[in-house]
Amino acid sequence: MRVVVNARFLIKDKLEGIGWFSYEVLKRMVLAHPEIEFIFLFDRPFDSSFIFADNVKGVRLSPPARHPFLWYVWFEWAVARYVKKASADVFFSPDGFLSLRSKLPQVVVCHDIAFEHFPQYVPGLVKRYYKYFTPKYVQSAHQVVTVSNFVKQDIVQYYGIDASKITVANNAARAAFKPMSQSARDAFKAKHTHGEDYFIYVGAIHPRKNVELIIQAFEQYKLKTKSTIKLVLLGRLAWQTDTFERQLAHSPVRQDIILPGYCTTDQLVQYTAGAQAMIYVSKSEGFGIPLLEAMQCGVPLIVSDQTSLPEVAGDAALICPVDDNDQLAVYMEAIMLDEDLRADLIQKGYKRVKHYTWDRAAKVCFDAIEKAAHSN
Repeated sequence: MRVVVNARFLIKDKLEGIGWFSYEVLKRMVLAHPEIEFIFLFDRPFDSSFIFADNVKGVRLSPPARHPFLWYVWFEWAVARYVKKASADVFFSPDGFLSLRSKLPQVVVCHDIAFEHFPQYVPGLVKRYYKYFTPKYVQSAHQVVTVSNFVKQDIVQYYGIDASKITVANNAARAAFKPMSQSARDAFKAKHTHGEDYFIYVGAIHPRKNVELIIQAFEQYKLKTKSTIKLVLLGRLAWQTDTFERQLAHSPVRQDIILPGYCTTDQLVQYTAGAQAMIYVSKSEGFGIPLLEAMQCGVPLIVSDQTSLPEVAGDAALICPVDDNDQLAVYMEAIMLDEDLRADLIQKGYKRVKHYTWDRAAKVCFDAIEKAAHSN
């Protein structure tokens, strides 16, 4: 069997959510099936480290697909032409996009349809592209994989897709994430947070992530308790960040809010493992990989009550209403004061994170590829 793969999110030193899903799933799939020929399609020069084994061939197709017009050209012309020429059996796309012009059996991974819930947070042309093409992608796909039951039900509800062709995989924490000794935590804090404890948020910064609520609650907590704790917001500024930047600039506790920017994996592990708690109160998430990484590091969670987050966190988190900064401030205080609560959440996190593995995600994806290949 010859499987052509959309690998355009495999970008050296720039892997984020979908990129990490692609990396972990594709690597396992390739190594588990040496009898299968995989062709990875990139939209720019690619790093050889992504050619995981001898049964993988890397191919660059132009143009670089980083804009809605170029998405269309890449998928509907470059990809469609290549898969026909390559006599492929299946096209697998882990980033939600397909080629509607191709007659090949296709498998798509849909990570979320947050743009349906919060269209105001998506740039205009991107929003139009998503709203027009995403329903067509999931309808035309022979198999659809989602990363949570929430996303599966969302797709069924919004697009009327037959639930029987949708399977649920998952994300997982990378092996590098593990607890840090107290001495290592102290040394890390001395270097990065002036020796102080800190809460952490990990992810891009844009309105859907609700980082403004974290800052509001952090201000309330700090002003009430006079705590010296810091807040680390670890991620890139994405889009529509004007409100966030104004709020940050005028915050009475601005000196206690740290923005390290994009970090290497080693740095991300240390920032995560050294935190007192991870705060993740998004308005909409298809999954939320940082939750698992925190659990695996022995870091308690505070998450919002929206979309997939309660499903992923289960009983290993304090669940906060998505618009309640008062309750979030109360939970911050509880995490800091109640050692029994902290210990309980940490132990529940260790147990829960074991249910999520990249091996399982890779198997679900490969099973979907096999079903698609035998559907004609």
